[in-house]
Amino acid sequence: MHFKARVWIVGDNINTDLILPNKAFYLTHEEQAQYVFHANRPGWAQQVRPGDILIGGRNFGMGSSRAAARSLKTLGLSCLIAESLNGLFLRNCVNFAFPALECPGVHAAFTEGEVAAVEFDTAQVRNVTRGTTLQGKPLPAPLMALVHAGGVYPLLEREGLIAPKRQQA
Repeated sequence: MHFKARVWIVGDNINTDLILPNKAFYLTHEEQAQYVFHANRPGWAQQVRPGDILIGGRNFGMGSSRAAARSLKTLGLSCLIAESLNGLFLRNCVNFAFPALECPGVHAAFTEGEVAAVEFDTAQVRNVTRGTTLQGKPLPAPLMALVHAGGVYPLLEREGLIAPKRQQA
């Protein structure tokens, strides 16, 4: 998996409440995505273009186990690279097939609007604008396989372990 796009920068300790706020819980997934970072960056979700990359600081995704990773993916972000990821949030990223990596030094290596090239399978992160490269931490093979499979639900459907999702008429 290879991604190349402009980056958006957020800080440390980004809570899942900021990504998927309570008031968006009962909306459709598409409507939920429009509330990402609404409390701290009003209007940001409308500025994101498909494929953009999110750069986070330390402890990204702290908080509850809500499906915040799905909102980032639904918004159109291609991937998340952070200094460190909350473990539960990382597992939600894997379950929803939203590529996320830890990469020490990534927060300082980018300024918002620069272009990143990310080779997800090897965890190599390059700042195209500056010509610098960082080495992130690749996901373990079983988690990488889940991301490549499209997430846990599509994999379980293909394996016949759960019923396929019904298509809406």
